[in-house]
Formats: sequence, structure tokens, C-alpha cells
Amino acid sequence: MVRERSELILADIVAARAERNPDFPVLTFECAGKSDEVLTFADLQSRANSLAAELIARGLARGDRFGLMMRNHPAFVEAMVAASITGAAFVPIDPRTRGEKLAYTLRNSGCKAMVVADYNLAQIDAVRGELPDLGFVLALESGEDSAPPIGAFAGVDSLDGVLEKTVPTVDVRVESPDDPLQLIYTSGTTGDPKGVVMENGRYGRMSGLGRGVFGFREDDKLYTGLSLTHGNAQCATLAGALGLEIPAVISRRFTKSRLWDICRRHGCTTFSLLGGMATAIYSEPPKADDADNPVRMVTSAGMPFAIWESFEKRFRVDILEWYGAVEGGIAFKPIGEGPIGSFGKAGPGLEMKILDENDIECSSQVQGEICSRAASGEPPKVEYHGLPEASEKKTRGGWLRSGDIGHRDEDGWLFFDFRAGGGLRHNGDFVNPGFVEKVIAERPDVSDVFVYGVPAKSGAPGEKDIVAAIVAQPGATLDPESVFATCVEGLEGNFVPSYLQVVDQIPKTASEKPQERFLIERFAPDADGVYTR
Repeated sequence: MVRERSELILADIVAARAERNPDFPVLTFECAGKSDEVLTFADLQSRANSLAAELIARGLARGDRFGLMMRNHPAFVEAMVAASITGAAFVPIDPRTRGEKLAYTLRNSGCKAMVVADYNLAQIDAVRGELPDLGFVLALESGEDSAPPIGAFAGVDSLDGVLEKTVPTVDVRVESPDDPLQLIYTSGTTGDPKGVVMENGRYGRMSGLGRGVFGFREDDKLYTGLSLTHGNAQCATLAGALGLEIPAVISRRFTKSRLWDICRRHGCTTFSLLGGMATAIYSEPPKADDADNPVRMVTSAGMPFAIWESFEKRFRVDILEWYGAVEGGIAFKPIGEGPIGSFGKAGPGLEMKILDENDIECSSQVQGEICSRAASGEPPKVEYHGLPEASEKKTRGGWLRSGDIGHRDEDGWLFFDFRAGGGLRHNGDFVNPGFVEKVIAERPDVSDVFVYGVPAKSGAPGEKDIVAAIVAQPGATLDPESVFATCVEGLEGNFVPSYLQVVDQIPKTASEKPQERFLIERFAPDADGVYTR
């Protein structure tokens, strides 16, 4: 019996579009200083099929897993589609990952192979002795970062030659939309990272978000600089492009200084960002042509309240705010509706509530955990790879537990307040880091800023002293006293940072989320680059 194609299976989505619209340039990969790389649907189908044939020939079985570790190259998307063809699952890994975290991810997921870029080979080679199950490695010869030749590493073959082969069409081995497509790992902020099993069907449904949530139009051109190893770029941009046949431009990596120029050059009408990115973009020195751009809408997950309206006005864009997690649950605030600062209301077919510790819905303005489930009452399903107890805990009581603390207003609009256990309280007040970051980001000598807390010097339980980590603009010299004076002038007393931490860069995840723990590791009141008010 021949399996019918499904619009919920990535391999089928691409195959169908390659047949009816083969020459459509669906993805453009741009990289500063290099020529753009354009993928048509026919290119994507052919190259993914070639990779799938190679993976099968090398023994990768249906249900096996392989690591996928590279920046935003065309080969990343080709490997995603190849996974769907083979029935194997890929494990996206931030290309900056190294050491024990890399070894842990590969061990925990049981990867039997890897598809990588040449600039990652040294990281893999350093841990390969700890990974007896890891077989072959296929490496893209990128020519970037002065990467050594792949021949310098044992057990590594060229990915380029594989992708360029012409081979017979491989039968899709996925049997249903319930078959896993990928294991995407959480950031591990509250323990070891957990691999969330995402099925083909769930990813296939993501293209529907483009119409039903984000309001993408046929004349749009999408843009992202977020890593494809992260759910945002995969779901908010790539799924919409492939499923809705809307062209997308994807940068090798996020660049705040070139963002608007890229959108102008390619005619991009919408792009996606996360909260930390907004502050970094806003920190760029104002330019006369800031509002002269083709972008009509920014899909934002975490736009700081303090800069929301200023961001819209300065760049002449509308903000569509949304909230979601790789485990599930989504809410959004349509443009022009609801109060500034809210992430909206539950998406289609869902209900989202603020619950207390007894699973009773909180009154308006009362903080509780943000929880969601199907509007039908059907209990949510989350599968953490190899962790049944954690999976059950995540869906305890028939609700998907976000671990985020928020509140609602009298009209039901939802607001994010802080991650459970991560509130920033100083001298009895809860400090909104966005207000502090806005004041500092508007200084012409500041390139980036992130505000976090350290245990209060007073020793008061639950109290934090406020630290502002700051990156200077190239060529600028920061005067700490002047920065403190700016904060005193622009903020209420308890919001003024206790410390300034001047750093070369703010460490960030693949989703451009500041990695607080690395800043904390480097922080001490008497450390170099740390200044006290």
C-alpha cells in the first residue's frame, strides 16, 4: 500500500512544492562578504534526497538520531528534510557548543552520526573519545573561520560531494505525522538540558502559525538572523516559508548593525526577534534613515515594555508580540489590540491561564504560573527523551507547565513577569530590567546591555543587587560615573544598578538570549571591569 502524502510531514511538504513550483526561490542565505546562496524548492528536494540516500546507505535506520551542528547554511535545511525522508530524527546543536555540554547532548540523544560544518570539527574531535556510539561524520567545507581541512580529522567525509550527487528518489520512511523529526534541547537553566521530542506533525502545523498568528501575506518576504538550531527560527520563519511558499532571507548569524541594511537590500517586510535582541538593536546609534525601511511588522517574543513604543516609532514598524515554548503553548497580541507589554491571549484552539500552587486560576493582577492546554480540555503531551518523570511533571494535572510567572489584567490580557525562581527584587521592589536597559541603551557610547541580579550584599533573603553588564561602542571609552549618573537621572532609586560590569561581549545562546550564568561566574565586586556606585 502506497502511503499518501501529508501536509504535516516535512518531506512531503517539500516534495509537493518541488513538483508544482520547482523554480521558486524560497530561501536566500546571506553572509557578509560572500555571495548569497539561493535555494529553490527543486534544489532543496534534490539535495535533501541525495543526503537521505547517503544516510541510509551508511546504515542510519528509521528512529535513529544524528547531530546537526552548523550555522545557518543551506545544508542545515537540507539535513532537516533528509531526516524527514529517512525517518531518522536530527538533533540541532548550537555550533558554539563544546566540551562536556556537547558530549552530554550527543550521549543523551544517542546520536549515531553527525552532519556538521568544518569549523566545528575540532570541538567534535575533542570529545569523540567519550562517544562510542558516534559513527560517521559528514562535514560541510564552508571555507569560513580558517577551518582546517576535513582530511585532518579521522572518520570525517565531505558533505559537499554528497549533496551534489544525483540519485534515484528515496521513498519517504516516515510512517505518520507522529514519527519524531527532531530532539531539540532546552537551555538547561534549571538543570541538565532536556531533549524535547518534536514530531513531524507538530512541525508541519507550524506553517499554519504564519497565517493564523503572525498574519503573513503573499507579498511578504521574511527575515531571520536567529540560529536554525533554535525553535524560533525553525517555526516562526522557516516553517512559514516552506509551508506557505513565502520567500525568506536567512543570515548566517544575527547581526544588529547590519539588520536594517539586509532588510532594505532584500526587501524584507517582516522579521523575528527575541527580547534580548530588541535591546541590542535599540542600543545602536540612531540614524537618519532608521524609519526608511521596508519592514512592516516585527514578530517579537519578549519586547521590553520600556522600549516597545519607542522601538515602533523609531523604526516605523508594528510589533506583533507572541509567547511560546518548544514544548508547546502559544499566545499572541495582534497588532493594535490589547495593552502594550502584554504577550496577548491564547492562540487558536488553546486556553491559557495563570494558576496558583493549587491549580486555581489567579485573580487579575495576581502572579502565578503561566499554564496552557487544548480548549477541548484534552491533556497536553510532552516527551522529554528518556525522562518519563520529567515529562509527567511538565504536564501535571492536565496543564502544560511553563515554569514562567505572569499575570493577567481585568480584560484577560496576559503578561510575562519572570522565570520561576528568577525574580529580581531589590530593597523590596521588583525591578523590571527592561527599564534599566532602556536608559543605559540610549547612551551613544553603549553597544549592548543586559541587567541581572546577584545575591544582595545585605544578605536579605530573596533580595538581589542589580548588575548592568555593558558593552561599549567600538572606539568608545565608558565612564562608569557618567553611566551611574544617567541611571540616577532616569530611574527611580531602587532601579539604579549597584554595579556596572564592563565586558567585551555579552555571552548569548543560539536564540540571542543573554547567558546570565557566565556573567555571574566572572562577577565579583572587586573584579576587573566591575564598578560600584
